Amino acid sequence: MGACVALAGAEVIDRIAVSVGNAVITASDLDREIRVTAFLNGVKPDFSSAAKRATADRMVEQKLVRRELELSRFPAPDASAVEAEWNEFRKQRYPEGSPLERALAEYGITEQEVKDALLWQLTLLRFIEIRFRPGVQVSDSDIEEYFEKDVRPAAEASRPSQSTSLEDYRDRIRETLTGQRADVELDNWLKEARQRTEIVFHEEVFQ
Repeated sequence: MGACVALAGAEVIDRIAVSVGNAVITASDLDREIRVTAFLNGVKPDFSSAAKRATADRMVEQKLVRRELELSRFPAPDASAVEAEWNEFRKQRYPEGSPLERALAEYGITEQEVKDALLWQLTLLRFIEIRFRPGVQVSDSDIEEYFEKDVRPAAEASRPSQSTSLEDYRDRIRETLTGQRADVELDNWLKEARQRTEIVFHEEVFQ
């Protein structure tokens, strides 16, 4: 009897934080996401109720996108691209001789979990690039309006003695507007995907 009690006491139930259709986000998934994101951003993990809820919202969006990727058999980025991102991160944040392993231990995460997060970032960027950017239209008048409203005032304020030409900024403005509009398209797609999916937040996890 004593052995059974001890075994039962050692069992840990991973509670469901959010149900997304037939998929789930567990409390440990949520905890890991908070820790990894904080590590990548160089800040302390925030386990407040508000931070948990915001993280869960992002993870719901991940689930919706991942489901779409599986349905469309979307190709994942090459492992070499992830390694390149990881090496650049290490170079910038933890140059040779810095205590990377100790930092990972302090955050309670592994190197592989960080690489998985970088892989997701690359995957999402590619998804936006292929799914939404091709349909974005940016006209010359859009570029001119953005230049007059946002670029010219800032450029002239920082360099009052130099002239500011639209042609010097045209390509960058087009890229900026395309990115902004692709993000809007992604947001609209996510709203529709949420409406089509039964999503249940288990509030006791967010207390």
